Amino acid sequence: MKLTLAFSPVVCSLVPYVLLTEAGAEFDTLNIDMSRDEHHSPEYLRINPKGKIPTLIIDGYPLTENVAIQIWISRTFPQAGLLPQDPLEQAKAISIMSWCAAGLHPKITQQARPERYCAIEGTADSVKALGSESLFEMLAIADTMLAGREWFLDQFSCADVYFYWIFRRSGFLKPDLARFTHCVAHMQRVEMRPSVQKLLAFEAEVKAQFALVK
Repeated sequence: MKLTLAFSPVVCSLVPYVLLTEAGAEFDTLNIDMSRDEHHSPEYLRINPKGKIPTLIIDGYPLTENVAIQIWISRTFPQAGLLPQDPLEQAKAISIMSWCAAGLHPKITQQARPERYCAIEGTADSVKALGSESLFEMLAIADTMLAGREWFLDQFSCADVYFYWIFRRSGFLKPDLARFTHCVAHMQRVEMRPSVQKLLAFEAEVKAQFALVK
């Protein structure tokens, strides 16, 4: 099986990179410099017409949407235990992953790209403020969910990796996240995993390569 992950630093392609590494899968990366708009290039749009990262190319087939990619990885490499086997526990994990994708993730985009939410001149600060308020409300919920727990469920899972990206990315945009103490501790635990250490080193390497091109 030939696997290629369309990857860009900082963005949520971090999630399948970590999970593929956790699974012990062999995969290549197609590194996309989003700062140069390479995700909208004709070459990439032939792979993923949505122009989004990540895409996991499986024997030539481009699988898109992060939650779908995570579920595919977990089911293709069941020995890694990336999703619980119990149907209800697995549904709980997918519920958290879906919340990350449909609830938290858009609020991060609202901070980074307010013009996508309102094109009226002078509204960017208001759009960001509203998004920040909603983001913090959801992070408070996550903080309560993690109180007294190591992971969101009884074992490390896809849900932990997706939320790790959410909280890390939120920190780049909003430096005042220390109040969410359980989320901070969760992020630190995730970053101790060898798969995430490998990701962080690879991300730095790709950033350096992109910088040389500019």
